[in-house]
Amino acid sequence: MLKGHQSWLFENRPRIKGEATVVGPFEGQGPLANDFDIIHGDLTIGQDSWEKAERTLLEEASKLAIENAGLTQEQVNFFVGGDLMNQIISSSFAARTLAIPYLGVFGACSTSMESLAIAANLVNSRSAKFVLASACSHNAAVEKQFRYPTEYGSQKPPTAQFTVTGAGASIVSHDGEGLAVTSATIGRIVDMGLTDPFNMGAAMAPAAVDTIQAHFRDMRIEPGYYDLIVTGDLAKVGYEIACDLFDKHKIPMNQTQYFDCGMMIYDYDKQSVQSGASGCGCSAVVTYGHLLKRLRRGELKRILVVATGALLSPLSFQQGESIPCVAHAVSIESGDIL
Repeated sequence: MLKGHQSWLFENRPRIKGEATVVGPFEGQGPLANDFDIIHGDLTIGQDSWEKAERTLLEEASKLAIENAGLTQEQVNFFVGGDLMNQIISSSFAARTLAIPYLGVFGACSTSMESLAIAANLVNSRSAKFVLASACSHNAAVEKQFRYPTEYGSQKPPTAQFTVTGAGASIVSHDGEGLAVTSATIGRIVDMGLTDPFNMGAAMAPAAVDTIQAHFRDMRIEPGYYDLIVTGDLAKVGYEIACDLFDKHKIPMNQTQYFDCGMMIYDYDKQSVQSGASGCGCSAVVTYGHLLKRLRRGELKRILVVATGALLSPLSFQQGESIPCVAHAVSIESGDIL
């Protein structure tokens, strides 16, 4: 049901019945490697284009999530997913393979939580029994579309981010045990007039803070309600701006409680990633890989994942447009909390 102005409260507590993550070799060298289901040894994944490789990542993650949920593809009612490619072709072509009724969504790097929020709302309203939610990205495919291809050899500024090669998927169920999706806050567009595609963190940080403020207001809770709040993917630059904005707006956010997916997936000391990670796959694989495992182990009871997206395109950049940004928040709790 609607809670406050822009939030959904899922009173039927839809469950995450199964999830899966598939990543590339660079992600497999980072600190979260043990939390991923499949790590590929090369970026091509046996395909003849980067775009086909990205689609393969998503197909593998989706099929494994369905298997981990103990279901068949025929039992899944809807597939909600998106990516960063033009016309979200990775998700749409994967939907062709999966043959599941499909809702394609685009929220840039906020897509992981946008798809999960929609999936949970469908299940909570009894409009579906089982919904597949997903997001994916591929470094070599995305970088050449929004920045410069790796082969170009362009030197990137310290504010730039490194696109994650990975796909994360989950099955949201109307019943069962396990983790519950309890609420979601749908973000509004926040545009601070920034135009630099090499400084996404600065552009997205105000949108993340705006959605987090709205979530606390609508749900009538304080930050301390959650064991962990994560944005994704602001990386170092955006994270610092977000912390400053929390202070400015007098939001009592404890920095031992607040982290960012873009700062968690890579090792800054050993991997050259400038400010940190980005891409639709970033918050997807960190959430469905690392964070849900921590919840299932009982290390955490309640988390809020706030995925952030910069809604630019090559065309809008070429026409000198600023970067509109959005953030969507989803709360996930251990199944034994009422």
